[in-house]
Amino acid sequence: MLKISEDIFVPDSEIELSGIRAQGPGGQNVNKVSSAIHLRFDINASSLPDMLKARLLQLNDQRISKDGVIVIKAQHRSQEKSREAALLRLQEMIVEANTTAKPRKATKPTRSSQMKRLEGKNTRGQIKAMRGKVSDGG
Repeated sequence: MLKISEDIFVPDSEIELSGIRAQGPGGQNVNKVSSAIHLRFDINASSLPDMLKARLLQLNDQRISKDGVIVIKAQHRSQEKSREAALLRLQEMIVEANTTAKPRKATKPTRSSQMKRLEGKNTRGQIKAMRGKVSDGG
């Protein structure tokens, strides 16, 4: 069972884990041992609350397919480490979708910051005004 928060859990039966052969270096071990893990989690068929399902589906994440299935590939030297890494990534993804950003409070700039800004603009304008052509006075 994967714990998301105090009251939200994902049963192991909803998470599909399958062992696959890892890519990259590793000698002969790579050719005979399935140490990488493919994790598949169907958002729509899960027991998560509807609000959380909607948030997950709205995430702009390449690991979520058009069908609403999260596919995570984890590749470590041992299958157990790969399994833990994949489950951790799934947990982080769901926790991220579960957290809400607190609303921003609109604030006004302070009077001194407004004055500094205007003084800076004034100074800059004077510098630019002095860049004009020099007239021959005589």
